[in-house]
Amino acid sequence: MNISTAKAHMDIPQPVRKSRLANPGWFLVSPSVALLLLWMIVPLGMTLYFSVIRYNLLNPGENEFVGLENFTYFLTGSGFLPGATNTLLLVGSVLLISVVFGVLISALLEASEFLGRGIVRVMLISPFFIMPTVGALIWKNLIFHPVSG
Repeated sequence: MNISTAKAHMDIPQPVRKSRLANPGWFLVSPSVALLLLWMIVPLGMTLYFSVIRYNLLNPGENEFVGLENFTYFLTGSGFLPGATNTLLLVGSVLLISVVFGVLISALLEASEFLGRGIVRVMLISPFFIMPTVGALIWKNLIFHPVSG
């Protein structure tokens, strides 16, 4: 028997595997995950409930179960096809324009060296630096002002 065969027969202790549930992070995160699930599931359940009943705002106690009748009324209505067409056209055109111009501007900035390239980059990224509250205040007080906007 040589040394190599003797080492092969030695028992090497396997590392002890911890269970995923033994990690205390699961217990620390679970209350917030439960609240987020509740925050999502309750409105979803209410939406599904209100979609299968006839709900009258003038008489809220008189709810009548109608099943899928609301969906057939919506899908067969005269305004559905023009509304869906306008929505898809608007979304498609905005997406196409955004992607095409974004790729063109990024290719232009990456490929060419021109004077003021850094300034143009800062101008393109600067809208991300503005906080949403500041942006909302600017829109409210400057652009949508009833007198001077």
